[in-house]
Amino acid sequence: MNKIIIKNEEQLDLLITTPNQMLIDYMKKLDGDIIILGVAGKMGVNLAVMAARAIKEAGVKKRVVGVARFSNPIAKEILEQEGIETTIADLSNPEEVNRLELVKNVIYMVAKKFGTDGAEDLTWVMNTLVPGYVARHFRKSSIVSFSTGCVYPLVAAESGGCTEETQPAPLGNYASSALGREMMFNYACRTWGTKVCHFRLNYSVDLRYGVLHDICQKIMADEIIDLSAGHFNCIWQGDAVSQALLCLQLVSSPAKVINITGPEIVTTKYAATQMAKILNKKVTFTGEPKKTFLANASKAIEVFGKPKVDIETLLDWQAEWILQGGRTLGKPTKFEVSDGKF
Repeated sequence: MNKIIIKNEEQLDLLITTPNQMLIDYMKKLDGDIIILGVAGKMGVNLAVMAARAIKEAGVKKRVVGVARFSNPIAKEILEQEGIETTIADLSNPEEVNRLELVKNVIYMVAKKFGTDGAEDLTWVMNTLVPGYVARHFRKSSIVSFSTGCVYPLVAAESGGCTEETQPAPLGNYASSALGREMMFNYACRTWGTKVCHFRLNYSVDLRYGVLHDICQKIMADEIIDLSAGHFNCIWQGDAVSQALLCLQLVSSPAKVINITGPEIVTTKYAATQMAKILNKKVTFTGEPKKTFLANASKAIEVFGKPKVDIETLLDWQAEWILQGGRTLGKPTKFEVSDGKF
């Protein structure tokens, strides 16, 4: 990509939510409207706005509905400004789930990760019980269910990352309950023939949060970078939300599984060194790389092509964002966690 400096959040959000031609063309063919459950989260607003803009560019009539508790009213305002319908609902209440409009295409984004340790009961409720309610209610819909690469075992970088054929080996309550979420939708496939795609993502980069943001902040704070999590995957959030919408074409029964991330296994040392140059900071390291959560995105690349934004561009964007004091969401990825305790 050409050198771009992202100067403000308006420019950042526009870059993230501008649909590519593949998505625009797909919206011309997609049958039915789209409902996004858990739309008010970190990625949900971007995904909904991209969907609405792709539909507009495609010149078709299709509704986008966003469902959440909307504890943050700003998210609701942003969505409605884009012509997205909003519905306030607590999806942990089965009665409220059962009152939702039955829409043909479902993007399921409800999840709990951060604060899992010490709140295990709530984690299991949000990650398994709620999907059970949703799977039953939307059993005749096509469902793309957000999942995580954390369901896979820890592996060495030399492995090339876990493929979709790698057997899950979840570690800790978050990963185990995330696999439980998949099982709820798998049950819907087996019982009612529901068509599902499990969207195993790690990690999305949005400059205001993400693994590159976490590393960059540590460099700015003159913290030592721990290399025990010596490798990671990441993908630009604009590419991730585009691929999530395109996954509606992959739904099947039994469920389809697809890994969503960048094509590279990135070394933490390389990422830190490159960003430190832009920040004009010295960076020091400690520790030796251990096994970590890594995924192989070859199948996604076959279907969607390589992500629009490459890792070198992401490193530049992230360092420049931190250098100019860009806003942070204060939500660390905890990519360095290797004991399953988030």
